[in-house]
Amino acid sequence: MADFLNVSTATATREQAVILAESAVRAKLAAGAQIVGPLTSVFWHAGVFGTGEEYQLLLKTTDAKYSELEAHLVAHHPWDNPEVIGTVIEAGAIPYLAWIERTLAD
Repeated sequence: MADFLNVSTATATREQAVILAESAVRAKLAAGAQIVGPLTSVFWHAGVFGTGEEYQLLLKTTDAKYSELEAHLVAHHPWDNPEVIGTVIEAGAIPYLAWIERTLAD
């Protein structure tokens, strides 16, 4: 079985998150995605402290698809330097993980 990842990014609007989710899933770079928010972010950006409302996008993928998914998210993201983080899924329901693998099979 493949290695699985939960990949996260954030956008300023729900619509931006939906567009990214749909494009990544349609391209079969992620098997599925969830959009969470709005949530409050606290951050430093360009040397300035700030807070803002964002929407978090969580995408399920395999290690084999990660590089393509990352490139897709960066290329289609409205921000110049978006967060894109892949976190290894250490454990999960075998039928669910198998679904991710089947969905993303070439």
